[in-house]
Amino acid sequence: MGENKPNIRQLSLEELTAFFTAKGEKSFRAKQVYEWLWKKNARNFDEMTNLSKDLRAFLGDNFSIPHIEIKQFQRSTDGTIKNAVTLIDSLIVESVLIPTEKRTTACVSSQVGCSLDCKFCATALLKNMRNLTPDEIVDQVIEADLQSKKYYHHPLSNIVFMGMGEPLLNFENVMTAIDKITSDKALGMAARRITISTSGIPKRIKEMADRNLKIGLAVSLHSAIDEIRTQIMPVNKRQGGLKELLKALQYWHQKTKSRITFEYLVFKGINDDDKSIKALVDFAKKVPSKVNLIEYNPIDDSDTFQQADKKVIEKYQKMLDNAGIVSTIRNSRGSDIDAACGQLANKLEK
Repeated sequence: MGENKPNIRQLSLEELTAFFTAKGEKSFRAKQVYEWLWKKNARNFDEMTNLSKDLRAFLGDNFSIPHIEIKQFQRSTDGTIKNAVTLIDSLIVESVLIPTEKRTTACVSSQVGCSLDCKFCATALLKNMRNLTPDEIVDQVIEADLQSKKYYHHPLSNIVFMGMGEPLLNFENVMTAIDKITSDKALGMAARRITISTSGIPKRIKEMADRNLKIGLAVSLHSAIDEIRTQIMPVNKRQGGLKELLKALQYWHQKTKSRITFEYLVFKGINDDDKSIKALVDFAKKVPSKVNLIEYNPIDDSDTFQQADKKVIEKYQKMLDNAGIVSTIRNSRGSDIDAACGQLANKLEK
């Protein structure tokens, strides 16, 4: 897929301007090219019709415009779409488009594989190969928007960084991608329609709060008891446990005034007891938040992680509601094509 020429989409507008100026071209050419690259999604320089043929040829001689390609398209019986996308170096990640009656949400990946080892997640079984570049992240959003228009007849409405990888461990590239997604010079989507979902990297949560991005924050919590959370999510201990996570979340709310969403899988025999429910209620009271209670999607034949009884999930919701904490029970989408929460595993690549 790739060429040896530099990827022009890795240049900022300022870098493009400096390049054109150094070559004796008018600086406004940089803005024209930038618009073609990011707003009009040009795939080759010949599409840039407001540039002279000589300038287009010059750009083609010096740069490439690599894009991701959809290698496999799957559509669930519930309408969910899963794409296996080939990256610039032929590695593969997966992204998901989830439709509801009034909106569509793109679930995008930020890493090839994952460096975390959450025991219940299929992506964690994969080796972490590398971080995605900003243009590879943005391309997933562009493809999701095209599919939303084609299959559901309206533009993409929401984006969640909840695909493969931990977005806050690819921090700068994810931040650059969000800048492209929200910039009027590029895709122009509203920041409030974007959510970062993280296992909880306190340092990066604080940095994100300082940037005042106006995006949403979701935390994959799954237990508010340190011992249990570390057992199923070893990253918990490495990042200082729930105490450090809570400090970062309180800082986030202090800076942004935004409520945090806790993503919470309920497992049979692990966090389906009254002690676990009370711990979640107590933790959620300490920072303005809401809770998504999620049905677990099995990833293999192991008996370690199993779906909890629906009555337990309902009990969670009742106790949260009694404490004044908003909660929803989120049903799985796309499980028949392994597109549901925790199931992205790059089976095509494997």
